[in-house]
Amino acid sequence: MTPEEQLKILTAGTVKVLSEKELLEKLRLGRPLRIKLGLDPTSPDIHLGHTVVFEKMRQFQQLGHQIVIIIGDFTATIGDPSGRSATRPPLSREDVLVNAETYTTQLFKLLDKDKTEIVHNGDWFRKMTFEDVLRLNARVTMQQMLQREDFKNRIEKGQEVRLHEIQYPIVQGWDSVEVRADVELGGTDQLFNLLVGRDLQKEEGQPQQVVITMPLLEGLDGVRKMSKSYGNYVGVDEAPGEMFGKLMSVSDELMARYYQLLLGETLDPSAHPMEAKKSLAEKITARYHGTDAGTTARADWDTRFSKKDLASAELPEIPLTELPAELNVLSLTAHGFKTAFGLEKSNGELRKQFITSGSVQLNGEKLTDPAATVSPQPGDVLKLSKKHAVRFV
Repeated sequence: MTPEEQLKILTAGTVKVLSEKELLEKLRLGRPLRIKLGLDPTSPDIHLGHTVVFEKMRQFQQLGHQIVIIIGDFTATIGDPSGRSATRPPLSREDVLVNAETYTTQLFKLLDKDKTEIVHNGDWFRKMTFEDVLRLNARVTMQQMLQREDFKNRIEKGQEVRLHEIQYPIVQGWDSVEVRADVELGGTDQLFNLLVGRDLQKEEGQPQQVVITMPLLEGLDGVRKMSKSYGNYVGVDEAPGEMFGKLMSVSDELMARYYQLLLGETLDPSAHPMEAKKSLAEKITARYHGTDAGTTARADWDTRFSKKDLASAELPEIPLTELPAELNVLSLTAHGFKTAFGLEKSNGELRKQFITSGSVQLNGEKLTDPAATVSPQPGDVLKLSKKHAVRFV
């Protein structure tokens, strides 16, 4: 591709590119660019919200550029304060490295492992003397740090900002110097940190990296960002059927965004919404589990919901022993959504949208009274909605 054609692909779906002119100039150099992404593995698992940046890295890699993943075995022990309203709890280096193992395994479902360079920033930071640290700190002013919205907000609210947190943008920026990054990617909440990298590279006489920020992906609820704590996420390692089923609950309004950010594709405006959603779910499932798994998950979904043959379908299973005490239709429905699909729904939403509307059915019999007692048996199938059903075991 020409540099201009690459630029069009690489800037699609981004929030900020600082700057497109600089990126085009770098693409015209005729060599693979070094594309940096720093990861602090603070937990072992990733969800589709994390993969928005990874998808953009994948596009760079497919165009022949060099991906450089920095595992923050040093920075994760500090804790990135970006977007946080409180200090992150510190992690040990051992915890970080254990998390990094699973994190990178999931990451390489998108990226080509053999064409990805992985480094650990502890390799250079742990060699620094205290004098080196002081010299590095002298590159940045306190005024610069206090411009950060997250720090300002915490200070205004009387919440503490620890001095080690102020170090974080500096050490992340120095990573860019160490790996001689041409481009660095991150979420919108990372912009300040990415710009520090540009400043430090300039001071070191290096060409400044282009900064690209990617949007935060809305979760299945369509409102808040995708997060495990909100229960609106799709995990990369979830079973194919579970992943497909969750994606079928994405709203029609969000579909185009999911196509762009998770697949790098444009939604065909002429496509029927249901077919477009099935295609989206199949493609994402195939990306993380293989083509056969995506095809099977779609066929199973059609069996369950399009053909109304729930009895013979492969469904998420819920042990009867794990059901709450004093079971009624409301608590059973809430438990089914949360346990099998990770979806937290309010009692009001469950009553109005699912139970009294007749969506909730046990073995085909509608359960329209939220307070009615219910006693499912082994093998019973509970249909929660048009897209969700479970089997009791």
